[in-house]
Amino acid sequence: MAQYGRLVGIDVGTKWFGIARSDLLRTVANPVGTYGSDEVFNKLEELVENEQVTKMVVGWPLTPAGEEGRAIKMVRKFLERFREHFPDMEVVKVDERYTSKEAVRAMVEAGVPKMKRRESDRINQAAAAIILQKYIEFEKSENVRITDRYV
Repeated sequence: MAQYGRLVGIDVGTKWFGIARSDLLRTVANPVGTYGSDEVFNKLEELVENEQVTKMVVGWPLTPAGEEGRAIKMVRKFLERFREHFPDMEVVKVDERYTSKEAVRAMVEAGVPKMKRRESDRINQAAAAIILQKYIEFEKSENVRITDRYV
């Protein structure tokens, strides 16, 4: 049974947060933008209010060995603030290893000039789209196994 309603993907950073959203049928993720810590919740509230958002997908920074890394603390802090704004919104954590590298590679393949690829706002929002797309692909597949809620 197909699910309906948008998913929002978030790439949590120290200063900048990349945001992406899916289409209503949850087939593809598209970057929305990059926002500072002082504006990210305003943007999320706008999306939830106007875009039929049913679930948030947050990048979970695992180490190359698959363990929780130091950046987990930063994401947990974000999720605590998130719960204050959206106490009933479902949140899924997705393994975000290598998403920034994948974002740069995707920009190279798309022909984005080198100087523009260095702009962290482009990388953050592209990484959010990759995180979200990973989850969309997971939702479509019955063959993928989730361990401890990491996709």
